[in-house]
Amino acid sequence: MVSYSISHEAYVKIFLHAAKHPHKPVNGVLLGKLSSGVVTIQDVIPLLHHWTSLSPMMEIGLDLAKGHSESAGLSLVGYYQACERIDDAALAPVGERVAQQIRSQFSDAIAFVIDGDALGSGDAALIPYLPQPGSTSWRPQALNPPAFTAGSQITLANPASPSSAVSLVRDHHLHHKFGDFDDHLEDVTIDWLRNSACIIPSA
Repeated sequence: MVSYSISHEAYVKIFLHAAKHPHKPVNGVLLGKLSSGVVTIQDVIPLLHHWTSLSPMMEIGLDLAKGHSESAGLSLVGYYQACERIDDAALAPVGERVAQQIRSQFSDAIAFVIDGDALGSGDAALIPYLPQPGSTSWRPQALNPPAFTAGSQITLANPASPSSAVSLVRDHHLHHKFGDFDDHLEDVTIDWLRNSACIIPSA
């Protein structure tokens, strides 16, 4: 069984994206590689914060993200989203389609929905979704042990990442420096592929 590990940088960037647009849906893709049965999610690329469907902007963003990941020796290994409502934790239909599109090129793809209720708690605020066998539908995974606990199939490389991400937003307002593809379309100086100003070394 494949397991998944999320790097500190990847978790923080997902958190910053959600924090920058708390009342809008946001989405992005996960970059990583598979080695010895572990999918290591090393980075993320944020896409949009006002999408409603598989729009031309979404397709262009995905193509650019794929090219960037390949230039870094990585693959697109999954998808993430936050919903507009804090109590909504469902993977949107567009999310299922994008995740399935990524899965067509990376069979162990995973998707995460940001748990709005847990976002500021210091706990891992991600709900994992995996495809159902023989289906194109994706469902939340009730894992045993639960995700992000000792021995789980899905872990954080640094268990302190959630509390660190909260501090970076609350104390340092780092989310204001974060940009996605939508932001880049409005200001081409925004480094949405790397977000270098938001890369914080793991504690």
